[in-house]
Amino acid sequence: MSSPTQDITIVKGATFSRVLRWESTPFVYKAITAVTKAAPVSITAATHGLVTGWRAAVISTGGMRELAAKNWPLRATDFHKVTVVDPNTITINDISSIDFTAFTSGGSLVYYTPVSLSGYTARMQIRPTAEDTATPLVSLVSPTDIVLDDTTKTITISISAAVTAAYTFLSGVYDLELVSASSVVTKLLSGNVTVESEVTK
Repeated sequence: MSSPTQDITIVKGATFSRVLRWESTPFVYKAITAVTKAAPVSITAATHGLVTGWRAAVISTGGMRELAAKNWPLRATDFHKVTVVDPNTITINDISSIDFTAFTSGGSLVYYTPVSLSGYTARMQIRPTAEDTATPLVSLVSPTDIVLDDTTKTITISISAAVTAAYTFLSGVYDLELVSASSVVTKLLSGNVTVESEVTK
């Protein structure tokens, strides 16, 4: 299976930062026991297992049908980033349920299984083309340029403003690879890179 594609833009003289999460199947289903009519909406699902910033969808609610995902199989637009309140409660900041019909019972929170980052290292390169074998235009590695946090399940890529200010290339391609403790390499993400000129200097 090919890796997801996501193009990136780097602005010269500006800090580049991107936070990613490694999602995998199977889906996790957690039974919903309560939903508030509030802004943001608050959902109770015992031992939900989510971390703040992870994406979840809501399916099959009794009442409050406006909250339920519009598609099955689920699509990217059905998922929303959550904020963890406690082990049993999350909120979804981009959903206000104040004007929704009342929740009665049932339904599930659904989310992709977070992949444990324990034991992994990460590497990312930018090259003029995927076939190029010369020294890469940019080479990033963990833990200095790429930080893996298994508690929050985040992969944070950072390039300082001083470094981007010195870039002389205008475009390229990249991929991000995760390497397990047993040296299994997974291409997590790839795409095109555009470097924009800095206006405010």
